[in-house]
Amino acid sequence: MSKIPYIRVGTTYYKIIEKPLISGDTTSVLVRWNRETIISDHGKSFLSSISKYDGFCCIPEHLDYQQIVRGFYNIYNEIPFSPSSENENIKNEIPFSLNFVKHIFGEQLELGLDYLKILLQYPTQILPILCLVSKERATGKSTFIKWLKEIFGLNMTYIKGDSFGSQFNSDWAAMLIVAIDEVFFDKKEITERLKYLSTTNKDKLEAKGKDREEIDFFAKFILCSNNEENFIQIDENEIRFWILKINPIKSENTEFLENLKIEIPLFLRFLINRAFFSPKKTRMWFASEEIKTKALQKLVFKNANKLEYKIVELLFEFFESNDENEINVVPQDILNMLTKMFKQTYFTRNDVRNILKDKWKLEPQKNGLTYIRYDIDYSGNFCQNNSVGRYFTITKNFISTKSVDLLN
Repeated sequence: MSKIPYIRVGTTYYKIIEKPLISGDTTSVLVRWNRETIISDHGKSFLSSISKYDGFCCIPEHLDYQQIVRGFYNIYNEIPFSPSSENENIKNEIPFSLNFVKHIFGEQLELGLDYLKILLQYPTQILPILCLVSKERATGKSTFIKWLKEIFGLNMTYIKGDSFGSQFNSDWAAMLIVAIDEVFFDKKEITERLKYLSTTNKDKLEAKGKDREEIDFFAKFILCSNNEENFIQIDENEIRFWILKINPIKSENTEFLENLKIEIPLFLRFLINRAFFSPKKTRMWFASEEIKTKALQKLVFKNANKLEYKIVELLFEFFESNDENEINVVPQDILNMLTKMFKQTYFTRNDVRNILKDKWKLEPQKNGLTYIRYDIDYSGNFCQNNSVGRYFTITKNFISTKSVDLLN
């Protein structure tokens, strides 16, 4: 007797459909199905043979997967490949896989293998945000994403960077891996949302036309970008990002992904058998010093310098336009003028304060005092009014010296 392709979850019927893919394979999808249509196609008595469940659940598991969990239908998907039963000399039989992981993670190969082992064996474990960056083409970033998609199947998705800013997340909120391509997060709030999601275990599922619903959240984020220097705004104390500079692949192999796919069952067995190189040290498993890279340091340096550059450019323009030898400002004043001068900015008031206090070693007034506050009007000119605050005093000579260092 063939398997009945229908289920009832709560009071709603669904049909399990094998949807064809470009590759020639198929994937199972649940489609809501009308009760009257089922009766029309199979007769009313057929309804009694359809399996019934109390509701949906999402229980991620790869090595002991269960479709039905305590009377609930598990919407997490079984991975396409099972680990090989072979246990000996596996390392010699997966050359493409090991060489590719070495290419992506470089000197951090063992940590990279730990990362993949955690994805396989502990899918709810929080992990750092993995960022693959490179200006060059043909580096293998896209192949890495496609390879993970082959391994984890329907439990992984990839979206464009601009889609992540949307309030609707129903297409990825229950995924194991969310790969975001063409990343350029120029708004601080998007970066903050990403950071929040990378460490939370709960989120609100939001779909068009439906009420928000709290769900367990366990997605890991992988970002890909061709912009190495400012695809995202992070500071020097950030510990959630693992940034890898990916070098070009020396020799192109058009069948490389297929070779990786063939090795997946053995590679999964290799990961299971392999002991962890790094034991769990933090809530994101890895210690911050373990995943610190030159690419991360370069990004932090560029971010810090970019804000300083803009502040100097702003104040240089002020002194060129006004017959003043000094200006009194609070951080919010500078942020307001930066936003109008450069049309948008993803820095915060605290970022500006850090430049003034920590980098420029300036001290604000100890008490709130009256001062002339400058802003930029809609015609692009500097305007003024009175305000009160613990302002910083910045001199024309100071900015002239900074401009020589930064702008020339």
